[in-house]
Amino acid sequence: MPYTPIVATLGYVLSPDRRRVLMVHRNARPGDQHLGKYNGLGGKLEADEDIVAGMRREIHEEAGIECHDMAMRGTISWPGFGKQGEDWFGFVFVITRFTGVPFASNPEGTLEWVDVDHILDLPLWEGDRHFLPLVFDADPRAFHGVMPYRDGRMLSWTVSRI
Repeated sequence: MPYTPIVATLGYVLSPDRRRVLMVHRNARPGDQHLGKYNGLGGKLEADEDIVAGMRREIHEEAGIECHDMAMRGTISWPGFGKQGEDWFGFVFVITRFTGVPFASNPEGTLEWVDVDHILDLPLWEGDRHFLPLVFDADPRAFHGVMPYRDGRMLSWTVSRI
């Protein structure tokens, strides 16, 4: 059976000194499956855009800033992650240069600058604790992971780097 996931982007905007990262605290919509958690910014890719254009659009829509420099840090396949068990496949970016002033909030929640060194202290998806260290480490190689979910719980994590 072919794998036909929802294709998405996930971005982590670094402050100019690279010590803080812009996160959304998902606290605005009571029915949100992410309610109470902190997430990077991003969302579904549209049919007419490549992953870089999709990441730029999502950051602009969610934070009101323009991305200038970014690097793809990796990819993650999330079978069964969606609210109804949908499969997701995400391209993970770090944004290192932007212009504009980020919104204070968006329809999903409050935007907050968080110390990169303390990101794992936040309420996160269990699976984020496995890949976030790879997003911010000094290894220049991209990572490629698979993280199956069932009923909102991570089942396993495998990762490769090339």
